[in-house]
Amino acid sequence: MPSSSSSQGILLIRNGRVYDHDGNVDLPPVADILIVDGTIAAVRSGIAEAIERKDTVAELRGRPVDETIDATEKLVIPGFVNAHYHSHDVLLKGVFETIPLELWLLSALPPAYPKRSTAEIRARTLLGAIECLRSGITTVQDLATIYPFDEEHLDAMLQAYEDVGIRCVFALQIADVPGLKSIPFWDEIVPAEQQAKLSGAVEPFAGIDLPTLVSGLVTKHRDRHPRLTWALGPSSPERCSVKLLEALADIAETEKIPVYTHIYESKAMTLIARQSHAKDGGSLINYLDRVGLLTPRTSLAHSVWMTPREISQIAGAGTNVVLNPVGNLKTRSGVAPIRNYVAEQVNVGLGCDNCSCSDAQNMFQSMKMFASLAAITDPEPGPPTASDAMRAATLAGARTAGMDGKLGALKPGMAADLSIIDLTDPSFVPLNSAARQVVFTEAGRGVETVIVDGRVVVRDRKITTIDERALREEVAELMKVLRKDIDAVVARNAAMMPYLMEAHRRTWATDIGLNRYVGG
Repeated sequence: MPSSSSSQGILLIRNGRVYDHDGNVDLPPVADILIVDGTIAAVRSGIAEAIERKDTVAELRGRPVDETIDATEKLVIPGFVNAHYHSHDVLLKGVFETIPLELWLLSALPPAYPKRSTAEIRARTLLGAIECLRSGITTVQDLATIYPFDEEHLDAMLQAYEDVGIRCVFALQIADVPGLKSIPFWDEIVPAEQQAKLSGAVEPFAGIDLPTLVSGLVTKHRDRHPRLTWALGPSSPERCSVKLLEALADIAETEKIPVYTHIYESKAMTLIARQSHAKDGGSLINYLDRVGLLTPRTSLAHSVWMTPREISQIAGAGTNVVLNPVGNLKTRSGVAPIRNYVAEQVNVGLGCDNCSCSDAQNMFQSMKMFASLAAITDPEPGPPTASDAMRAATLAGARTAGMDGKLGALKPGMAADLSIIDLTDPSFVPLNSAARQVVFTEAGRGVETVIVDGRVVVRDRKITTIDERALREEVAELMKVLRKDIDAVVARNAAMMPYLMEAHRRTWATDIGLNRYVGG
């Protein structure tokens, strides 16, 4: 059998129902999948029988099969692409109730906390990746905040991804506008002596030229390991200057790498655009267009408060959107205009967002919300369907990373990233529609085997690459320090709460020409 740390070898998956986006998504036919050196070589019935008869199987090129997995009574699906995720608050899952986004920013993100230890950085990265893998996510786009920036912390994160075996599209989250200036009314309402306590998703790195930093990191780590690719991560357009965004647009074009950014996640983020971007008609889409970032390389996370005109602009530019419906609900940010994006044929990927605002890295939850929440904004029947949700969680996410044609489907020539789901689980009995039951009934319980790049990284629902028990024990020790820091952050924010809520209510009372909440 090939080493668990190598994709070199031949793996045969036999007798499973193989999901095909373009085929019968209700009752996928039974077939075999032959994987050679990390790539799908063949998908058809009869491969296993031919090998047993010692018939010639051209794709084997005379080599023996190293491992066979029996997928009888199982469903084989493409690995999910978690197209918007942050590893920096994995240890804060379950800490917060539903609170507005701007209060959550001050409670959960790195600028609000003392600098963390390298051990904590590695542990949280591993833990988040393990949660992704165990729910069938084989690729994660980590828009990671390292604040203050420390290259040792970056190395720890990249090594963790290599060790656990997940595919990662890594972007360092950066901004050069302080959080105080990116939230409406904070600088007016919060007393001057308390304003130093305010922060955003990431704060400017003191004394560091950001384009030089990220360009150097891309060059240095480009070939670090085969499952790691790079992207650029401007935090949000209103948190970034023209100079910074134009430089990132140049880097993205030169290096041919994707760009991920937040946009219009909450009403406050939309209002600040109206207030601070008069030159662009109050539109961050116009702003991105002006700086050269409204392109097919760019993905706009959240996109809840987008106008119909802006949606048409996005569609025309081929720019991607990544929806995060679970996190948006928990941070009281509203419901994205899902039907509008679908109608305009925007490429829509799905993300699971932060562990402290979703609070799960579970694509089944995101798909169910994506397919269901459209009904809130349009009572007429229509898309997105369950099969649309499956495409969003796989093919569309792959496109955001520039990996369409490599990830997201089970086709010859594509990377062998897939999950095997137990069809004897009550969620699939009786099997009426694989697509609808994956999206509407499965919660991750049935994920039995996960393969990334041809390597089995989850077998019998257990991670093969990391000692999970040792990691749990390490996390328990690390939490002794983190819990004290959480208490301090909560107390600090409580002292500012009257001012923060006044700013929040003033934002709520301001008419911006659209509404993304249900009811009045």
